[in-house]
Amino acid sequence: MSAQHTDPGGPLIPRPERAPAALRIALAQVAPHRLTEMEEQKDEAISLAARTDSLGPIVQFLESWAVVIEIARFPAVAARLRSAEYAAQVLGREDPAWQAAMEEIRTVYLRARESLAHE
Repeated sequence: MSAQHTDPGGPLIPRPERAPAALRIALAQVAPHRLTEMEEQKDEAISLAARTDSLGPIVQFLESWAVVIEIARFPAVAARLRSAEYAAQVLGREDPAWQAAMEEIRTVYLRARESLAHE
């Protein structure tokens, strides 16, 4: 995963495996400010998995962070998401731009999930 970003529209890094260590390394490269959040959620997922005797929480953790990283790998997509999230926070729900921002957020996440499903 040491490839450097060369294509302006391409990914910053290769897509990581869906394993905790690989996702953590990838996140450190594309969104290091979120590492603490990831570690906290990992701990919560492991605790919940132990309490419920189910791997579901761990699978969900891996899937959700794979999506976060898939978005962050593409700077233009990540910028679109940040812009839409900001608009959704500052605009009133009656503003048509708020609905457009919410739709953009859904679209970004949907496309990231679809991209991961086709790997």
